[in-house]
Amino acid sequence: MTQSLFTPVDLYCERLSPDFWAEPVNAISNAGFLLAAYFAWRLLRSRGLKTSITAWMLTLMVAVVGIGSFLFHTFAVRWALFADVIPISIYQVLFLTFYLHQVARLSALKVGAWIIAFFATTYGFDALPAQWLNGSLSSYGSAWLFVAGLGVYHWRTGKQEPRALALAAGVFSLSLIFRSMDLAVCEYISIGTHLFWHLLNSMVLYLTTRAFLLNLRITRPADHNP
Repeated sequence: MTQSLFTPVDLYCERLSPDFWAEPVNAISNAGFLLAAYFAWRLLRSRGLKTSITAWMLTLMVAVVGIGSFLFHTFAVRWALFADVIPISIYQVLFLTFYLHQVARLSALKVGAWIIAFFATTYGFDALPAQWLNGSLSSYGSAWLFVAGLGVYHWRTGKQEPRALALAAGVFSLSLIFRSMDLAVCEYISIGTHLFWHLLNSMVLYLTTRAFLLNLRITRPADHNP
């Protein structure tokens, strides 16, 4: 078990050896997630959401995604791969849960049904051949589908910044293209294109977090007074 956790993992064009700093561009580009978390934190404070646990959790997870990805693109072993993919999955579930419950105002039962639908959709995409789009479709197809769907809802219901999630879906589409191209362009671009996945995806996480924060309302005791 211990040996398997330290098994080297080589998935991207830039890595040519198992050395710690063998993917410097991919590793450094994760700073985009930390910047996204910083700007989300500033928005959180300016909106008076410092008492919102959900706002803090979502903002923190943006930074954790960047840290996990940095670990994978430096250590490049199996345990670091888990540190990369698990925070991404957690962010997806948290965002969907928080948005549906606190912005769309769905009941807990309906939120639970949508979460089950998300997992079922993820399972369906995961069954697709891994070689399709370099695994991007099987790994992130369900996330793109739900962001696009929420983007339509967000716009049609007139939320603050109604096009925020639609823009996130558009940027997500572009980031998936760059992720899918990485190995295919190794012959022409030695560092690959995975760095653009990081930079664009950090924008996606900021936009989705921003859409949540701008439309989050904190219920205070005074709100219930006649």
